[in-house]
Amino acid sequence: MIEIDGSHLEGGGQILRTACSFSAITEIPCRIFNIRKKRKKPGLAWQHLLGIETLAKLCSAKVEGLNLGSEEIKFFPGKIQSKDLTIEIKTAGSITLILQALLPVSFFAKKPVNFHFKGGATDTFFSPTIDYLRYVFLKILEKMGLFFEIKILKRGFFPEGGAEVKVKVFPGRPKSISLLKKGSLKRVLIISGATENLKERKVAERQISGAKSVLKKFKLPLEEKIEYYSSTLSTGSQINIISEYENTILGSDNLGKIGKSAEKVGKEAAENLLKEEISGGVLDKYMADQILPYLALSDSKSEVLVSEITLHAKTNMWVISKFLKGFFKIQNKKIIWYPLS
Repeated sequence: MIEIDGSHLEGGGQILRTACSFSAITEIPCRIFNIRKKRKKPGLAWQHLLGIETLAKLCSAKVEGLNLGSEEIKFFPGKIQSKDLTIEIKTAGSITLILQALLPVSFFAKKPVNFHFKGGATDTFFSPTIDYLRYVFLKILEKMGLFFEIKILKRGFFPEGGAEVKVKVFPGRPKSISLLKKGSLKRVLIISGATENLKERKVAERQISGAKSVLKKFKLPLEEKIEYYSSTLSTGSQINIISEYENTILGSDNLGKIGKSAEKVGKEAAENLLKEEISGGVLDKYMADQILPYLALSDSKSEVLVSEITLHAKTNMWVISKFLKGFFKIQNKKIIWYPLS
């Protein structure tokens, strides 16, 4: 059994998600203790509980200590199955964070796996928005030969959640990748969305206006997409700015917040994207840690140039290396995975 200290480095829920995913893939049991020890409320929150419960169903696992607030669990995986699973989230728990635990395992099923999320948030704080997942994360995985589909039936925002999303994951093994040069810029896509009750105030348009106030001086090939969402339980807005290059995609997202103008929401997203551009990275800092499981599961040496080596990235490397025969090496802002078998 592999022992994982959940308070190591970043000390958040990512350790739990990555450890249980790799436990399922390698069929090696693990014990995770000090779960989310560095958070204000340590232990399992609802979204962590639901994610591990679903993962356990996916691989016929036995889990000890799986309770709300638990700071220690033992995960005993079985065989990965092709299943249709419904995940009911009664809070505004992040759908994208739950998927971070489920996706790596689902690719190892023999047939497609279907997830139906009822409740939860598509766009919430401290997690990737669902458009970042669709337009950045998904597109990078496609370069590694991995495919999944997302169908958004209803958006969900903090604090009520209430989203509805269907995800279909196709079987596949990640191919090795070398992302060291961006290539030429093809377009910059700005996707701005808000709930229907914000339409009169033109919140989605104003978010774009804020983003363009930053980006217009660079004469970029800008494209815009405005959306308004009906039937949501909570008021909210989001913006994603995606730079599509010949070899890669960079992304930046932001969420509306009470007391913050829509223009400022867009401006912040644009400023963050420019930081990514200036860094010279071929992957943005958020993709830097999210790509790591797939690099390590690829068929040979893989390497990516990232904008920043975050604590999240270092934490994910540490967890992954507990389960696989291989190691990560950092050279300035380049991450290299060397498999040993």
